[in-house]
Amino acid sequence: MKKAIIVIALLILLVAGLQHVDFIKNSSIYRTFLKTARLPTPSSDLISQEQNVIIEESVVTKVVEKSLPSVVTIGISRSALPGGNSSLNPFDPFAPFREEQKSDSKDADTHQNIGSGFIISKDGLIITNKHVVLDTEATYTVLTDDKKKYDVEKIYRDPLNDLAILKIAARNLRPLPLGQSDKLKLGQLAIAIGTPLGEFQNTVTVGVISGLGRGITAGSPFEGFVEKLDNVIQTDAAISPGNSGGPLLNSAGQAVGVNTAIAGQGQNIGFAIPVNIVKDLIQTFERQGSTFERPYIGIRYQMVDKRTAILNDVVEGAYVESVVEDSPAAKAGIREDDIVTELDGKGLNGDDHEALAKIILGKKIGESIQVKIWRNGEVLTLNMILEGTNN
Repeated sequence: MKKAIIVIALLILLVAGLQHVDFIKNSSIYRTFLKTARLPTPSSDLISQEQNVIIEESVVTKVVEKSLPSVVTIGISRSALPGGNSSLNPFDPFAPFREEQKSDSKDADTHQNIGSGFIISKDGLIITNKHVVLDTEATYTVLTDDKKKYDVEKIYRDPLNDLAILKIAARNLRPLPLGQSDKLKLGQLAIAIGTPLGEFQNTVTVGVISGLGRGITAGSPFEGFVEKLDNVIQTDAAISPGNSGGPLLNSAGQAVGVNTAIAGQGQNIGFAIPVNIVKDLIQTFERQGSTFERPYIGIRYQMVDKRTAILNDVVEGAYVESVVEDSPAAKAGIREDDIVTELDGKGLNGDDHEALAKIILGKKIGESIQVKIWRNGEVLTLNMILEGTNN
């Protein structure tokens, strides 16, 4: 009996409580509380961060979607070498030695994907690195994003830079738009696309522009291929062997560089040739067609800006690190440790890493120019006759 009384009492209390709650909800006091109370809301900073992440992801995915049809994989076919398990690989400055399966048949051919590239014209012109197509005895193929394979009909190798233009028989291709590498700023978005290790086609990596105006040496001294590259772009977007020749893109989907090399002793340190050099190469190709014969003077140099010049009690210009034997510079009397201050009446701005090259490329083979140099505090004027070099 007592249990029944307790249960009835609890039910009465529950009903009364519910009526009380309903009364409160309908009261003006409760409605006023809802209007004035500050209820917990998501942090505006957190919302802003999420929006930024979404926007950045959207930028990357849109760039990749637009660019993939313009990015290609470069393959090589060559005669297999009998015996042994390894050989020198002259196609990639990242890894001079590569394990390879070799056939006992001297006539057998091997094919492998070795690099990347991107389309620059609708009628089949493709940019890649010179070291990717270095072997003049081999044949090369191009694999596009839609899995079509083309034989490379012609190769035009740039004698001054690690660049090459390939020609395939194709129409209505989608060229990749070219940006302005001289407008790059540290920290801006960088997107790399390529075929790392020759296996993973259309791999996308993302980073930032880490450095500008870098000077590097790419290649392998064991193979006789070593090339000094000035004014290259540094990025932390992951670049691996096989990415060579692929594009480095900005957030607008424009190529701002050609992925070229990595620092073997560091992580996420990659380098790309500025796209403005590619533009100069394309202009030369359009003028000269079948060859890339260009005037050259035959020096390795490092630009000295005004601040560095003052600190070292020298002059602004191009500091000569070495002189090629029998080159126009050697014949004119230029020596190591000279500083070239003026070419044909035009002074060299030490902040412009391409100043000397721009002047020389604007001249003709066989043309005679005056060169002013600074040597041990003395200014000398020399006469130089430009000679040509080709691929």
